[in-house]
Amino acid sequence: MTSLSALTLPDHTQLPDSDGTFVKNLQEHPQSILITDSIKPVLEQLHPDGQYCIGQDSGIYWRLTNPPEKGAEAPDWFYVPNVPPTLDGKMRRSYVLWKEYVAPLIVIEFVSGDGSEERDNTPPSQGEGGKVGKFWVYEQAIRVPYYGIYEVEKAQVEVYHLVNNNYQLMQPNERGHYPIVPMGVELGIWQGFYINAELPWLRWWDAQGNLLLTGYERAEVERQRA
Repeated sequence: MTSLSALTLPDHTQLPDSDGTFVKNLQEHPQSILITDSIKPVLEQLHPDGQYCIGQDSGIYWRLTNPPEKGAEAPDWFYVPNVPPTLDGKMRRSYVLWKEYVAPLIVIEFVSGDGSEERDNTPPSQGEGGKVGKFWVYEQAIRVPYYGIYEVEKAQVEVYHLVNNNYQLMQPNERGHYPIVPMGVELGIWQGFYINAELPWLRWWDAQGNLLLTGYERAEVERQRA
């Protein structure tokens, strides 16, 4: 008989890094780049030691299942503070909670359908075929403090904050933004031109309401100033 001490839980190198589904629309990739690029200076100030990671369409494993990918959610974007950016000198294939323990501070989903999947609150005991709702997983299993649901077609974002073990829908401030207090930033909608598309993009602002610029935008400001 194998003792419990001999059992080892799988890590990120032993778990699937994809569930085989396609990215649902072409806007998701530039949107992820936009919010990653513009938040980097803030994260470098928050983490001068470089101890943080950002995931984009990467699996967060929260339970052991068969097949393994049924025990993961893959947010379109998430940020985890105070964890090393690599493991054993390798980039993570996924984020495995039972190996790292630290939950993401914020996850963001980009809606491609009607938004029901992102708001699905079905618990494990009621899910058909073992299916568990994405909203339930983030709120009750992973316990992510902030959950954003971005709908480009409606030009809106909903942000939920975990309060007393339940998500509360946040109300926007006077600028129409949602403060993410631990990061010292605000999240909201910016109507503008990015790469080659005019869209209501999801973007960050600082706590004073100044838009956080991408590297290209910062370079353009400096060029015009020069």
